[in-house]
Amino acid sequence: MGMELHAGVDAEKVVVSPYPIKVRSGVVRRERTGTLVETVPRMPSGRSREDRVTFAARLALPLLFVSAVLAASGFSWWLAAGGSAVLVAAMWRRQARAAQEAAFAVPRDGESRVLWSVPERAAFAGALDASRRVRRTWPALDGMIDPVLADRSLTRALGELADVLARRQELRRLRGDLAGVRDADIPMDSPAKLAADAARERADVAWREAGDAANRILGSIDAAARAGEGFIRERQVAATARHAERTLARVAGVPATADSGPDLAGRTEAVIAAYRDLAA
Repeated sequence: MGMELHAGVDAEKVVVSPYPIKVRSGVVRRERTGTLVETVPRMPSGRSREDRVTFAARLALPLLFVSAVLAASGFSWWLAAGGSAVLVAAMWRRQARAAQEAAFAVPRDGESRVLWSVPERAAFAGALDASRRVRRTWPALDGMIDPVLADRSLTRALGELADVLARRQELRRLRGDLAGVRDADIPMDSPAKLAADAARERADVAWREAGDAANRILGSIDAAARAGEGFIRERQVAATARHAERTLARVAGVPATADSGPDLAGRTEAVIAAYRDLAA
């Protein structure tokens, strides 16, 4: 994957690509955050064919009137009528597309990853959610991390996760195929059965390795999110504690302590360590 990552989740799949994601049907919006571009499906408009016909008719009437006025003024009538027809057709096509459920086209470039199986889709969707949590903490971590480097590390981690999950998806299918021939009615010493057993063992090893790699990436993203959120919460608690001490000193005569609020040095180190793991 390149430095820019495009990700989209529709009802049937997850698409992760270094290129903008194309749309097969429906309407989407694109949300850019640093080097990550999320393509988000919009809900269908719900307009029926009858609604679109009614809208087109209402739009065509004033356009016909304008075309007639232009023709009477010496303007080419066929050019005005043609422009009106193109506008009505464009609005019809736009409304028809908006009424459909959004679905992404399947990339054929060889660099993109498409996740179809439910467990892999859920894992990547969870990673996207955790990455949003990570990015929301960055304004409060000013001076502790480099947002540019952190953005690149996070985007690279999502790209690597997509690669791992795509391999795991293929291994899931392969293990299912090999499991189907495990109890085949053939001799135990058959070369075909021995080859299938050996392939199944290798597939199981690769399956576990892919699972470990995916869990490592998911864990690092979640750890960065939790470390940043924990630091922000502790800093808020520290501010509340300092405010309480100043208020008590003013209204109750209770002297403020020399070091008010919890020490955040340990949490700061945890945040930095979490981002080092993410970049590793």
